[in-house]
Amino acid sequence: MSTLLHRLGRFSYRHTWAVIGVWLAVLLAAGVAALGLMKPFASSTTIPGTEAQRTLDVLEKEFPAAGGQVTGTIVFRAPAGEKVTAGDAARAVAEAARRAGRLPGVASAAPPAAEAGTVSADGRTGIAQLTFDAAKADGIPAATRAELERTAAGARAAGLTVELGGAAFADGEIKVLGPGEAVGVVIALGVLILVFRSLRAAIVPVATALVGVGVGVLCLLALTSVITMDSTSVILAVMLGLAVGIDYALFIVSRHQTQVRRGMDPEESAGLATGTAGGAVVFAGATVVIALAALSVVNIPFLTVMGLGAAATVVVSVLIAVTLLPAVLGLIGPAIATSTVPVLRRLARREESRLAREDRAPLGQRWAALAARRRWAVLAACVLGLGVLAVPAADLRLGLGGSQDADSSAARAQKLVDDGFGPGYSGTLIVLAQGRGAGPGGTGGGDKATAPAAARQLADRVAELPGVVAVSPVVPAASADAALVNVTPSGGPESASTQRLLTDIRELRDGIERRTGTELNVTGATAVNIDVADKLSSALPVYCLLVMGLALTLLTVVFRAVAVPLKAALGFLLSLGASLGAVVAVFQWGWLAGLLGIEHTGPVLSFLPMLLVGILFGLAMDYEVFLVSRMREEYVHGRPPTEAMVRGFGHSAKVVTAAALIMIAVFGSFVFAELQVIKGMGFALAVGVLLDAFVVRMTLVPAVMAALGRRAWWLPRAVDRLLPDVDVEGEKLLRRHAAATTAAPHPAPAGSPADDIPHRPARSPHPAPADGETVRR
Repeated sequence: MSTLLHRLGRFSYRHTWAVIGVWLAVLLAAGVAALGLMKPFASSTTIPGTEAQRTLDVLEKEFPAAGGQVTGTIVFRAPAGEKVTAGDAARAVAEAARRAGRLPGVASAAPPAAEAGTVSADGRTGIAQLTFDAAKADGIPAATRAELERTAAGARAAGLTVELGGAAFADGEIKVLGPGEAVGVVIALGVLILVFRSLRAAIVPVATALVGVGVGVLCLLALTSVITMDSTSVILAVMLGLAVGIDYALFIVSRHQTQVRRGMDPEESAGLATGTAGGAVVFAGATVVIALAALSVVNIPFLTVMGLGAAATVVVSVLIAVTLLPAVLGLIGPAIATSTVPVLRRLARREESRLAREDRAPLGQRWAALAARRRWAVLAACVLGLGVLAVPAADLRLGLGGSQDADSSAARAQKLVDDGFGPGYSGTLIVLAQGRGAGPGGTGGGDKATAPAAARQLADRVAELPGVVAVSPVVPAASADAALVNVTPSGGPESASTQRLLTDIRELRDGIERRTGTELNVTGATAVNIDVADKLSSALPVYCLLVMGLALTLLTVVFRAVAVPLKAALGFLLSLGASLGAVVAVFQWGWLAGLLGIEHTGPVLSFLPMLLVGILFGLAMDYEVFLVSRMREEYVHGRPPTEAMVRGFGHSAKVVTAAALIMIAVFGSFVFAELQVIKGMGFALAVGVLLDAFVVRMTLVPAVMAALGRRAWWLPRAVDRLLPDVDVEGEKLLRRHAAATTAAPHPAPAGSPADDIPHRPARSPHPAPADGETVRR
């Protein structure tokens, strides 16, 4: 692979404008496709096979009026002391409902009515129910939407508070990069400037990453014409594409810049950097892609779309790194080694002077030496600290709310409904009764006509349960084969009391089903969301085992050792637990919520733990490879285990630190997004990278490696013979290059940027001295 990447890098460098032209054409084609094919986003949090979803499908057939058309609401709130059913307020409400009902595309507009349950107990809040001819929100004419806005404005002029809500007015607009997210890119640029000591070199990773994100996101937008996709999928692709795109380019440009500064021909340097550091990029990208694609194994459609969409963006980022990036380096040429900014030029000279004097070891080596000397104290402190951070994770509750922009009219309408009718009004549970042969899980043979009687029996029992505000009369289907009952809980759709009520209803039905020969099932948006969260909770351990098995297999092949993969996997579990604990403390318990602009606390987004596992796993293995592979190289070349760890860590610490800081900046910037869903994702990933990179990989790993000594590199001979020889860092390519070089360049000072990229060790290690030797300073 390294030879192929080397040739690809040189080809791209030599044919600069052709490669850039191809990528610009791809970007243009993706943009045209997105503009022509893009459809509005639609949330699809369903899981085929769950009770709530199966029952919902049957409900739409038996009660066609309950489905098949998009619905919306106009929510009115009268001033204090007034009611929406009397006086000027009532006339304004009635006029607004009449105007709405006459608009094109509106099938019906039912004004607020106490007998229909659409007027609050105090009379101040009323809901006008709208039904549209369209089956989806994007089918509502734009002129109708505009006229409804004017209708609402007219009612506001009468002194009412009016908002448009429901599925028809859910905010489908996506804001890919706002001011907060752009801050992350600026911070990443600042980190790159400090690493490269050159503005032009720092701009390259950001520019190529933005191209990769553009291609990936535009392709996803075009796919909305054939795939149901939530806006969260696109934002995740942006978040991950920016982070990995900048990081992958950092690894390659760092290697290339150092080689050019040491006198290597720029074209050969671009090819060599692509063949060596590019090999690590391909491995890292493949790890992230596999982890994200594995989300499809749990058979959850919306999560599959999210994982595959993000994985596709990572694939584009890898392709950009090994093709477009060398082409851009060809534009810059030898100037990649210099800087025209006086301040940066002075900083670069000062660093070169310090390294040339070799008056002290690099900071990375000094940190690793300290961790080695205090190995047991460092190990205990890291494990204890991460364990304490993980304690809140024991109280983890999952839910699917919080996807609406708090400043949208739909969110404000929902708040008016919650304040006027109680939080359970929008979390209605629907009980569907059918003859045993007709139900979603029926086996046949029952009397379907008993369905209304069974529904009434269950309704009487449910009315006595705690947490129930109201139970509607039984509504029989036109075919008399089914009947439904609406149950209004006292708690909100994601409250623990509503989840307990759903469980209680399902437990009550068993005796009634046996006596009546019917099938009783519970559905509704709330029941669907609860079933989705339960399914995700049960699938999480399976997914973790899958990811952990992948980690152990890959790292065993790369490092040809047993202890190193086990240590990496256990460290990943520690950082994962601590990250989930931090998410629970902030988003569920409310710690620091005001500081981060979190207005509402509650259950953690149900698919967040799974996404965190997949993404954090890929990034953790990336950092593990870059840190530990150089340690192994030092060890197989004959250094004592502890000294090999210290020197290897020192060579890799700088680039891993920069990469982690960039990840944290990009992910952390999304904490300031408007949507609660995006805030949670950005916070979880930023904290996860922070803990895994700086606590686990750069603190715990040196201490554990020092404690294990030679045992860290043990592998049974039988296993060693079976494992393939994976040349991740292009060791064979480096050997061929060294043999072909007639005039070798002067060696760079110890700790120079040339050592930032680790090399893949040879397959068979040299005999190492006994452990316990002192660490060289």
